[in-house]
Amino acid sequence: MIICNARIFTASDENGIIECGFIETSGGVITAVGSMDEFSGSLDSGDVIDASGLTVYPAFVDAHCHIGICENGLGFEGDDVNETTDPSTPHLRAIDAINAADLCFTEAARAGIGTVVTGVGSANPIGGSFIALKTYGSSRIDKLIVKDPVSIKFALGENPKHVYNDRDETPVTRMATAAIIREQLWKARRYMEDMEEYERTKGTDDESSRPDLDMKCEALIPLLKRRIKAHFHCHRQDDIFTAIRIAKEFAIDYVLIHATDGHLIADELADERTQCIIGPLFADRCKPELVNQSIANAAKLHKKGVEIAICTDHPETPIQYLPVTAGIAVRGGLSREEAIRAITINPARFCDIDDRVGSIEPGKDADITAFRGEIFDITEKPEFVILGGKFVD
Repeated sequence: MIICNARIFTASDENGIIECGFIETSGGVITAVGSMDEFSGSLDSGDVIDASGLTVYPAFVDAHCHIGICENGLGFEGDDVNETTDPSTPHLRAIDAINAADLCFTEAARAGIGTVVTGVGSANPIGGSFIALKTYGSSRIDKLIVKDPVSIKFALGENPKHVYNDRDETPVTRMATAAIIREQLWKARRYMEDMEEYERTKGTDDESSRPDLDMKCEALIPLLKRRIKAHFHCHRQDDIFTAIRIAKEFAIDYVLIHATDGHLIADELADERTQCIIGPLFADRCKPELVNQSIANAAKLHKKGVEIAICTDHPETPIQYLPVTAGIAVRGGLSREEAIRAITINPARFCDIDDRVGSIEPGKDADITAFRGEIFDITEKPEFVILGGKFVD
């Protein structure tokens, strides 16, 4: 397939914006990108799209949502987002709860959203794993995986307090929430060290005992080895600092999710070189810790040098409106170009899937969307969407 005569927002540092360019794909992968002046192929075949008057973008990436695990149009029967019977559940895997046949995947794909990072909610101090999925191609989740797991979800602040206060169980304070997280991470680190010692001495005269299997600790080993990141749900500035403190204590990579008060402490976050996934931006101040919510949050953080991405937190904001929420950040002062990067290459980088998605570059998945008008305009929809080299109908 060849897309020609397009204005291409590549979201890559090397190519930036190509004013009149082409994209070649084969086997679901981008094989070439460049200006029309550089094009040496043939446009006479039937598999050519003339994109004159269109701007082509990488398919969008939502770095934090609950699509498929908090199902469309259902109550308890389709709500698998929180296991509120145990405050520490790192061993829960999103893949086992997501309904990939949920209508919202189709709505996402038709809106140009090619990849979603979805998983457990914020009821538990440690909730479980997040997974990166394509939105189109199959109703079988195993065929949609981009990366599993992407992260382990942690939650600070009001949500765990509310859930367990209603049950008259711990944690009902921020102290207890942090303590549960620390205790589980300490156990996991000790378990990992004991397992490494067993492997080191196995078959020798000094062979140590194999530790009893602990699925909670097993799930945290990739985090402790920095193969995946911690995603910390945190709104208020004190909760943000707690997330950073815990991450430093255990030398783990992390991303701040929501970071509602981030604009109040932007200098501190810049010094810490944090990554923040902001959103939902199209929502009310429904609880006390959102009192400082501002559509200028993303702009103020970016201005200070903090890396940002934008999410819908679906179903808080329906996922098909991801580009519209990026437009709200533009209204709050974020540049148009950075807002596009916040729903393409930045979330892909934060979630370590930028080798496949997030920009239009050779070797990456052929996930592309094209608009005639402004992508941030709520009245606009894509002229076409291609995911995995196939048109979304």
